[in-house]
Amino acid sequence: MREALFLLADLWMIFAGYFYGWKFIRRYGNYLLGLEWMVVATSGSNFLLWSLSGARSDSVLYDLAYFLDAFSRSVGITLILVMGLMKVTHRYKPSVGVDVGVFGVAIVAGLFLRQFHGADLHTGGTAFWVAVFYIVVNLLTAVFLGYFAKRLWDAGAKWPAIWTGLVTAAATTIAITYDFFPLPFDDANRTIFYTAALATWGTQGFVYFRACRALHDHNAASDANPARATGAPA
Repeated sequence: MREALFLLADLWMIFAGYFYGWKFIRRYGNYLLGLEWMVVATSGSNFLLWSLSGARSDSVLYDLAYFLDAFSRSVGITLILVMGLMKVTHRYKPSVGVDVGVFGVAIVAGLFLRQFHGADLHTGGTAFWVAVFYIVVNLLTAVFLGYFAKRLWDAGAKWPAIWTGLVTAAATTIAITYDFFPLPFDDANRTIFYTAALATWGTQGFVYFRACRALHDHNAASDANPARATGAPA
């Protein structure tokens, strides 16, 4: 039963990542969010293949999994996410150079930080501070997402705001639990934890897309009727 739930959670994250990533690019030209969503989906696909092929630590899929995880935890679902959301919160339009540059930073971060996965936090001083870094950048991102939820609420998108707050709280809980608080009732492979994490990350892709769509539509309506947006008589 645990394995079936894990598989469903991973398939959900893969679907949400590729499907909504493509929608971000095709419908809104948001390459930051679109490509990062696809990175998350690729991570899920790699994780699935690695699990089905025997979950061997000497597999290239094992190394790739750690790279993709570090990529998203350090820069992807932090800086790239914030910059992508700023397209609807601040009308931010990054240049191609900025898009390429920030993904370049994420690649470098992923290559460097992947070596600390699996290290004992109590004996490896650097590994401990890397884990702290992951939590800090997640919390800073959560602050921005709280602002994003408020913008949704003020725009009248109450349910997208509520779901954004809930899924962000869930993702922050996952981030804190990831390195420092392993579930005592979980198995050696942390199946329960990873099932919850994959389900949460997939739901983030779904919720944040719909939230962006709601704020984009609100901005478009305000542009079409600026008098109503400012409260002036039409």
